[in-house]
Amino acid sequence: MEDIFSRLISLTSYISQRLIEFIDLVFGDVSRCLEDSEINSSGQHPTYETTNEHSFSSLDSASLSRYCNSGTTFDFHERDASAIEDPSYISTGLEIVKGNYCRGVRFIFKGLMLPIFCLEFAWRSALASWRCFCYQMRRMQAHVQSIVFRVLRTLHGSSGDIGWLQRTPGMAPVKDGSARFMELLQSIRNGVHKLPDSFVYLLIPGLFSNHGPLYFVSTKRFFSKMGLACHIAKIHSEASVEHNAWELKQYIEELYWGAGKRVMLLGHSKGGVDAAAALSIYSQELSNKVAGLALVQSPYGGTPIASDILREGQVADRETRRIMEFIICKLIKGDMRALEDLTYEKRKEFIKNHKLPDTIPLISFHSEASVAPGVLATMSHIAHAEFPRFGNEDDVLAVRKVPVIVPVSAAMALSALHLQLRYGEKSDGLVTCRDAEVPGSIVVKPDRKLDHAWMVYSSWKKDPTGPDACEMCEALLTMLVELGT
Repeated sequence: MEDIFSRLISLTSYISQRLIEFIDLVFGDVSRCLEDSEINSSGQHPTYETTNEHSFSSLDSASLSRYCNSGTTFDFHERDASAIEDPSYISTGLEIVKGNYCRGVRFIFKGLMLPIFCLEFAWRSALASWRCFCYQMRRMQAHVQSIVFRVLRTLHGSSGDIGWLQRTPGMAPVKDGSARFMELLQSIRNGVHKLPDSFVYLLIPGLFSNHGPLYFVSTKRFFSKMGLACHIAKIHSEASVEHNAWELKQYIEELYWGAGKRVMLLGHSKGGVDAAAALSIYSQELSNKVAGLALVQSPYGGTPIASDILREGQVADRETRRIMEFIICKLIKGDMRALEDLTYEKRKEFIKNHKLPDTIPLISFHSEASVAPGVLATMSHIAHAEFPRFGNEDDVLAVRKVPVIVPVSAAMALSALHLQLRYGEKSDGLVTCRDAEVPGSIVVKPDRKLDHAWMVYSSWKKDPTGPDACEMCEALLTMLVELGT
């Protein structure tokens, strides 16, 4: 459209120039005709010796006629004859008259071009406005598409990631060992303990265990009473998986060279992921030092809780990440990668690059949390608060320990209900059952519903008719010893 408009302006300019030249020619012809008519009326015949004389006659007659009409007296005898007969004077006068005339005509035509220039300005202004409008519309469309994408991504959540280990080709199949586990558990409850003392047993706590003083304490005390060498790994649970893998490697080598026995690992939650990472990254150094690994409620494939919190591109993703960074980094003094490493994206990348060794026996233990209304009243004993006890004379005689109980089971029940309603997946409140199954491992599924914290924190009201967490850990390690023999 701009090209057509520019061509139209060029054509208009060309036509105006041609019209000016035509008017110049017509004016010259008219002037000569007027001179001839004046000469004929006076009875004289025009005789021109040169072009300058003809121009002088034309100028003289036109000037004489104009001044006569205006009533002005002009005396030709007083004029200098030499100045009148000078050809250069006549030529200069004609050039001035012709130049002024041409400039006037061109000015008139330039004035006629003003509406065209105004039209061009209006067209360019309208075109610029249209472009600005289109740009704003494209921005608005992109903003709307971004909002729709974020909403859909938020609603979709982790529905396409849960159970990705079972869908990935090339993954080793799992075997069900629940029946054998129940047999061992029943024999332990009957007083038959088969766990040998030829191993060192290392319990690896999970995320935020540094803030739970009773994490794995009852299990360690239970094993120590049986005369077994049992330790709780002193690692920074809020550190990244690779960092804890290095710490566990050092810990395992220290126990192996110190006791001269191979180490049997049992990791809960993120502790199982850290232990598996240590065996994957340092398989050559630890292959002859580790006798087996039991992953208890560990998100080996990832967890939807971490992924839904830290997923980029969803609604309020930046605000949610800032809140988690404040909680983990500022309040807990941990590493944000501790939670990032449990997302599906990070787990897929890690498992792709680091494979578990086939020579080490593996057990995957997962459970399903109860969502019954009665669970909301269940309290968990997580710590002791110590207060001084004063006597009659206000002297400190002893320290009184007050149990710290929190509704951990209630929180796990609500989380499990959320995962069941949103994704239709069974979970212990934090880890889905399918994501806790390690490829190539023996899968153990208990016959009772247990939440994620039950294995490490005892309930305030214990059930004497059922097994406790210590007995289940013993059954898992006993089964692991059987697999290695």
